[in-house]
Amino acid sequence: MPHATARDGIKLHYEATGSGTPLIFVHEFSGDARSWESQLRFFARRYRCIVFNARGYPPSDVPRARSKYSWRIAVDDVADVLRHLRIRKAHVVGCSMGAYTALQFGLRYPAMALSVTALAAGAGSDPGTRKSFLQATEAHAQLFETAGTHAALRQRGLSPGRIPLMLKDPRGFAEFRRVHEGHSGTGLAGVLRGVQAKRPPVYALERGLRAYRPPLLVVCGDEDDGSIGPALFIKRVCKNARLWMCPATGHTVNTEEPDQFNRNLLDFLTLVDSGRWKSRDPRSIARSR
Repeated sequence: MPHATARDGIKLHYEATGSGTPLIFVHEFSGDARSWESQLRFFARRYRCIVFNARGYPPSDVPRARSKYSWRIAVDDVADVLRHLRIRKAHVVGCSMGAYTALQFGLRYPAMALSVTALAAGAGSDPGTRKSFLQATEAHAQLFETAGTHAALRQRGLSPGRIPLMLKDPRGFAEFRRVHEGHSGTGLAGVLRGVQAKRPPVYALERGLRAYRPPLLVVCGDEDDGSIGPALFIKRVCKNARLWMCPATGHTVNTEEPDQFNRNLLDFLTLVDSGRWKSRDPRSIARSR
């Protein structure tokens, strides 16, 4: 089973398929590398596609020490996987937790990012609900730690952003649940405490986003209430960003509407690869609202 070794010795399971320009996918909290299967089957015909399981998600290592989990480490892990594969530059696509990692990758490793796609970024960013988000994050971490993943998910219930997938695609939703329930409770608790609770809100990234170098595609479903505000904010402050909002769709557009997501992502990557990606023309910005 192939793995890359992160700079602190943690082993990260990865898969690579296809050939061409490198394209790496970074998964969400509730998923893993398998969450990108619809994208691998589509993009591997054109790109060299890489997926990996974040630390804490078997068969990657599951460290017990809290110091082994942080949003900065998560960003460095992406760079370490690429360096292990001797890839100097890649398109980076992330979902939810992975979208935040992808955004930060563009800030911290701009020379390695051909482009960045951030899907469903921004959970916990709303100042009005930040305190309750942090309280819930710690409560969920304790639950995963003590009850185990399967029991914890039964007690935690279903988040609103997953309802559209459940209604549209019961088989896809059942697969999502199977993947999530198979995760390590220790790993999920470590990720919740070290990554989710400690990362700065998206709204705190304004200075970096205004100077953002890589081409940036922001994606969210219009029924994913927690991601709409951050998506609009990123589009407003980042001149290199384009925004695609998928109608009647919840949190994970890539699994809920894979065909629409793949086509929009392909259009974006094609513009970048052909040198036709352009920053926003200042003349298009309304001076009064």
